[in-house]
Amino acid sequence: MAESVEDRTEAPTPRRREEAREQGQIARSADLTAAAVLLAFLMLLNTFGGGLLKAMQTLVAELLSPKSLSELGTDSLGPTIVRYLAMMGGAMAPLLLGGMVVAVIINVLQVGFLVSGKRLQPKPGLLNPLQGFSRLFAAEGMVHLVMNLLKLALVAAVAWSAVRGRAQEIIGVQQLGYLQAFGLGASIVYSIGLRVAVVLLILAILDYTYQKFKTEQQLKMTKQEIREEMRRMEGDPKLKQRRRQIAIQMIAKRLKKDVPTADVIVTNPTEFAIALKYDAGAMHAPKVVAKGQGHMATRIRQIAIEHGIPIIERKPLARALYKLVEVGQEIPEQFYTAVAEILAYVYELTGKVKQKQAV
Repeated sequence: MAESVEDRTEAPTPRRREEAREQGQIARSADLTAAAVLLAFLMLLNTFGGGLLKAMQTLVAELLSPKSLSELGTDSLGPTIVRYLAMMGGAMAPLLLGGMVVAVIINVLQVGFLVSGKRLQPKPGLLNPLQGFSRLFAAEGMVHLVMNLLKLALVAAVAWSAVRGRAQEIIGVQQLGYLQAFGLGASIVYSIGLRVAVVLLILAILDYTYQKFKTEQQLKMTKQEIREEMRRMEGDPKLKQRRRQIAIQMIAKRLKKDVPTADVIVTNPTEFAIALKYDAGAMHAPKVVAKGQGHMATRIRQIAIEHGIPIIERKPLARALYKLVEVGQEIPEQFYTAVAEILAYVYELTGKVKQKQAV
């Protein structure tokens, strides 16, 4: 039986977070980006609005001038339009570029650098009108509807607070000149926009906090899911055990083949066992043909006894050879003297004669 939502008490694993991120399941508030861009746009307008207004005045003046009207339909119309577009584009560039930069920064702060095509994949189920109505009247949809209505009411209240204190100025606008009326209108619109942008930004921050909490709850896992993920990452325990058995069998076969070729076994005496072989005609120095620790060391000693290979106890030497020399490598020069003494003793003990002096 599937575990209920209440059973999702475990924090999501890094792998779970990575998979959710790849699928686009991340905490993000579109309102936060919109509110930040709106606030930045208003602040930039307050800074660069003079240049934009001047460009608009110049454009209107030139368009209404007799010279401009006389040029309509002539060959200079194209370059004139390009010049006007360049004039307005240069005046609006700080606003547009500033808004784009703020939008990118806010999105990066929310989700980091993420490119995922999962959200762009078509979902035919979303085109079903019945499912659309069911989502609309679902509990979560109703909550979103109520929140949006409350947000609209709050924005309207903030806008009214900006207008109410200047009602007398608005009533007396008929007594003002064109430029004065334009300035008053711009001032009121800017005041309303700034207050609304601040309120929307605060609401968007709260929405992002809620989205982050909601996503974290959705990513939580059950104990069973964590166990299954660990099994996927580490592999099936039965397969791991089987691979370990195969590896042990291969090592055992190799020991049976290599240990009998050794001249001597250096031990710790029970913890480490290193099988050394030296052929004066083919080797520059003695070579480690097998080594082992614990059970493997015991197995090396057993094979050595079966084949009559001498076992010499040298604790520091056995420990150093096990740590520093890999199977198939010749021993370093620092061990020449100690190993030479052991081989000389073994050769004397077993009656072996080497054509070339050992080490």
